[in-house]
Amino acid sequence: MIARQLQLPNGQQIPYQLDLRARKTIGLKITDHGLVVHAPKRITATQLQQILLEKSGWIQQKLALRLANQVAPMQWLDGEPLLFMGQDIVLTLIAHPTIKAVTLEGNRLLVRSPHTEQADWVARKVLQWYAQQALPDFKRRVALVAAQMGETVSAVALSNAKSRWGSCNSRKQIRLNWRLIQAPPQVIQYVVCHEMAHLKEMNHSARFYALQASLFPAHAQAEKTLKALSPILHRMT
Repeated sequence: MIARQLQLPNGQQIPYQLDLRARKTIGLKITDHGLVVHAPKRITATQLQQILLEKSGWIQQKLALRLANQVAPMQWLDGEPLLFMGQDIVLTLIAHPTIKAVTLEGNRLLVRSPHTEQADWVARKVLQWYAQQALPDFKRRVALVAAQMGETVSAVALSNAKSRWGSCNSRKQIRLNWRLIQAPPQVIQYVVCHEMAHLKEMNHSARFYALQASLFPAHAQAEKTLKALSPILHRMT
């Protein structure tokens, strides 16, 4: 990757990372770190500048959208807002000399411990709690969909992927991102059905989408909701 600047006619500069590859066209991608440009190795600086200027409107729009979707990182402090199964809950830290426990009571996630002032410790225990809630919920959903499909699943496991919500392999193993347990139930169900459809169609063909629609008719709205929630769900890290 090569650090570059796109100079706009109004004087504004947009930093980007240039990735030169053996390809014929230019590809633009907005990541968490900004603009990434994939370009042919033999492209000239003038050609690249002209193409990027032509795409500058799209680039600025997408960068502005990314900025608007950014959320504050987790602080792991008392009163921190959290999500669980689509519901707003609040992290509540309670100093206790001996008890070490995380429990959900109403809309409060109570963390009792002599270490409540240690953010790393609180984070670790809260993430463990979310994972403990996620796995049985996901297994139950997978089992119900498998029965509906007349299929068998060899294993259900949690994933910690940064960019994928789930996966299914040829060994009929399903992996689901534990962060999904923060999302509304219909979003979790959508991802489960999406991955389960891959048991019969290991692709994204028309037949796959037809099967997905039969398993979860409201997939389009759920996908839209998940995309909008994604920055919030990824605060949990």
